[in-house]
Amino acid sequence: STVILCSSTFSVFASKILLVLCFLSGGRALPQLSDDIPFRVNWPGTELSLPTTGVLYKEDNYIIMTTVDKEKYKCLLPLIASGNEEEEKDYKGPTPGELLEPLFKQSSCSYRIESYWTYEVCHGKHIRQYHEEKETGQKINIQEYYLGNMIMKNPLSEPGVFPKHLPIPTKNIEGQMTPYYPVELGNGTPCSLRQNRPRSSTVMYICHPEAKHEILSVAEVTTCEYEVVILTPLLCSHPKYRFRASPVNDIFCQSLPGSPLKPHNLEQLEKQQEMLKMPFRRVKEEEMPSTKEEKFSSIHKPVAVGSHQLLTVGTTHISKLTDEQLIKEFLSGSYCFHGGVGWWKYEFCYGKYVHQYHEDKESGKTSVVVGTWSKEEHIEWSRKNAARTFYLREDGTQTVRMVSHFYGNGDVCDLTDKPRQVTVKLKCKESDSPHAVTIYMLEPHSCQYILGVESPVICKILDTADEYGLLSVPS
Repeated sequence: STVILCSSTFSVFASKILLVLCFLSGGRALPQLSDDIPFRVNWPGTELSLPTTGVLYKEDNYIIMTTVDKEKYKCLLPLIASGNEEEEKDYKGPTPGELLEPLFKQSSCSYRIESYWTYEVCHGKHIRQYHEEKETGQKINIQEYYLGNMIMKNPLSEPGVFPKHLPIPTKNIEGQMTPYYPVELGNGTPCSLRQNRPRSSTVMYICHPEAKHEILSVAEVTTCEYEVVILTPLLCSHPKYRFRASPVNDIFCQSLPGSPLKPHNLEQLEKQQEMLKMPFRRVKEEEMPSTKEEKFSSIHKPVAVGSHQLLTVGTTHISKLTDEQLIKEFLSGSYCFHGGVGWWKYEFCYGKYVHQYHEDKESGKTSVVVGTWSKEEHIEWSRKNAARTFYLREDGTQTVRMVSHFYGNGDVCDLTDKPRQVTVKLKCKESDSPHAVTIYMLEPHSCQYILGVESPVICKILDTADEYGLLSVPS
């Protein structure tokens, strides 16, 4: 459960129903809480055994909760650490700007291909958004906009001089607050929607030990102002830019005399949720074949450097399969790709389904069906959307660079009362590791997702795509 403490309510969000517990705090000021820190409410009953490690608790740090049904509970709150203890104040190495300097000096560019637009980030120079169309007579028509140039919006944005006295900014990447180094670019193409003011962008560089300066996402946060997230290994040697997972802080609520061990409405809600889940369950945990575990190296464990965990953003290395075996199993749906970072992980089985799941030692596995495959529905979708994206070679020939597949009929979304759906974008991504797979999830609209799957494995099969983007084993 996600928990929010405010001045007069303590709200537990679960499914579509909001259970509000009103409390009497006895005039004590509640601790200031942040969305960066996750909480979980526990109902231990009459026997309470507090954790001996991690977050500390004090007997007098509690509030009395009263539900709408006049049920009363004494809730013990954790003592939240500021997080500064983990920062390495003795760090004497290069600044983040100095660490990124080689990237700016070598004039390298990163690219991201979407269904219509291609994004080009030439580090330290510019960001360009463009679309190429091949007209009759081999003429190429280019539509392009510059989203920002390295004429700074302000001098503080220059790489290497980010003010030391300012806190390091963070961004929510798949549920985890991740530190980033910002570089501001201005003086882009004039924006007609904003009185011809130039477009501008913030490039957010975040640590990823296995990355090659890929573009993770491009978003237009306000009209003609953009945020671009870049994964780079260059920042990982700086201790303050390494990814740190936020531990879940437990709140323990015990019933007072005359009240049930857990609020009646909450128990009813949990029963309803269990009943709603039943029709959507595809495979029980005990029915899952264990042999698949041997076919990929530790997918869900972040790469460790020293004592710090680093963001993985779903990069996986597949092993023990030849290319031919892997392609056949992948296209048959018997071999699935896994990835993701933060609370949710993702499972993609080609021609079958996309699942979003969370595994917890105590409560087991929670799974949401994001979309299921229907060839007929995809073909209908492809008649209105681009199922294939092409790359124009220097010799004038075209090759498939990406295919998009539609997976609908997922679990019903609480926010829209409609089934979830996802567009899976399979992209060719060259890598030193021939079996590396990168998976990321975007949610441009409520419960309508984009799942990006990038791998050298996909490069080998994209040219088999038919007019609907359907793939087959290369001959």
